Amino acid sequence: MESIATDQRDDPHTHFDYCCGVATEVLKFGSLHLRSEHKVLFLIIPGNPGVVGFYKTFMQTLHSMFEYRHPVWAVSHAGHCQPPMLTHSNQTDADSAAEGDPFGLNGQIQHKLVFIRKHVPRETSLVLVGHSIGCYIILEIIKRDPELKVLKALMLFPTIERMALSPQGKLMTPLLCNFRFIAYLPLFLLSLLPEGLKARLIRAALGSIPSLDQFVVQPTVGLVVFISANAMYMGAQEMRKVLERDNTTIRNNLDKLIFYYGATDHWCPVQYYHDIKQDLPNGDFRLCEHGYRHAFVLDAGQEVAKMVVDSTKLPLHHNVTRLHRAASCPAVSLPHTLYSAFSYSVTGNINYCFI
Repeated sequence: MESIATDQRDDPHTHFDYCCGVATEVLKFGSLHLRSEHKVLFLIIPGNPGVVGFYKTFMQTLHSMFEYRHPVWAVSHAGHCQPPMLTHSNQTDADSAAEGDPFGLNGQIQHKLVFIRKHVPRETSLVLVGHSIGCYIILEIIKRDPELKVLKALMLFPTIERMALSPQGKLMTPLLCNFRFIAYLPLFLLSLLPEGLKARLIRAALGSIPSLDQFVVQPTVGLVVFISANAMYMGAQEMRKVLERDNTTIRNNLDKLIFYYGATDHWCPVQYYHDIKQDLPNGDFRLCEHGYRHAFVLDAGQEVAKMVVDSTKLPLHHNVTRLHRAASCPAVSLPHTLYSAFSYSVTGNINYCFI
């Protein structure tokens, strides 16, 4: 039987599941299965593309800085992974796929709710960490399942309103909504290249980032080959559906929420930060002063994780009651922008990768 000491190992574990009948990747640091000893789970809800491999350095740093006491998991978006070979058991789950549109924005929200209900015991308390559209999904999770034990939700570079009207949204909306199909053929041709050549092209495309995290290269290869179509489709829905900020849900959960805005973020510009502070003056809204990019996982996953730990002041060795009490301190930011140019061309600007 797996002991709590297993959490001391800082090795990531990848688990594939069929949630709502759709391939789902879960990256785990710490315990692979939750038991009564695990009072708290850190759960990462990614941006778009929802590829959990992008968050490896961030998660590893978070896990180690909390002294390996709390498991840290990240769940991919539905269809944002390279699915393994189907077995008889997971084929059965695939055949029972939920009706509707599992790859769309609402389907992704439902996908996370089903994942939590399936894999997280109701007595386990959650610290949700959202990046970009993951923040919007977290607000919907809290609204749709108010009985979840959410201790804190850290909203990093939150795209929770007026996405199509943001500077980056004005550029990306026509591309995602009207012209994304143009990208499918070159992406298919790119997928035919040998793996080594694809990786070299990715490194060349990301060469302008001086401190590039090498962990992001392989997930980017997977993004280009297997995931781009689903990511672009989801991005088109984000442009159409993420309109007005949900002030009611935010106001009802102000004690749990910490928002972290970027000073140079073109998906959620500084004006959005000022607007939400004015509308909800009692909330915890913070503006990044470190210059981290929206897609911080590319080169600042470790720094952002340290900022999360320092600013949230979550205790490392006290009980859940103390953890809950500590919830009123600052937080940090995670990535969130769909790699537009990179989705269409391997030489595009990776800064636009998370939506």
